[in-house]
Amino acid sequence: MKTLTVSVVTPDGPVLEDDFEMISCKAENGELGILPGHIPMVAPLTISSVRLKRGSDEEKIAVNGGFLEVRPDKITVLAQSAEKPSEIDVTRAEKAKERAEQLLQSNQDQVDFQRAELALKRAMNRLDLAK
Repeated sequence: MKTLTVSVVTPDGPVLEDDFEMISCKAENGELGILPGHIPMVAPLTISSVRLKRGSDEEKIAVNGGFLEVRPDKITVLAQSAEKPSEIDVTRAEKAKERAEQLLQSNQDQVDFQRAELALKRAMNRLDLAK
């Protein structure tokens, strides 16, 4: 089976580089499934997990936004941050989720609700992937 080289890169450095048969991710315009030979494209990513398939194995990586660049034989994910399930600190993610939920439930005028919603989405994405 043909494969794609997939690189996941953050400002802190590379997170993953390996060959996979398929990649699935959520772009801002919907779900994408990419196989070898796909037409070149660039798409903005949402806060979600990237699923990487090789045979019957599947790996997942939590990404917090960024961009996906597709070429026929290589995919680059440029993410603001990315974590493998084994790297996720579940306790920290649960605390971040609780803080975000408390901010969203408060009636204070100085609360940045958009920022709190993004923090909640990031925490929930990390928790979903870690479990």
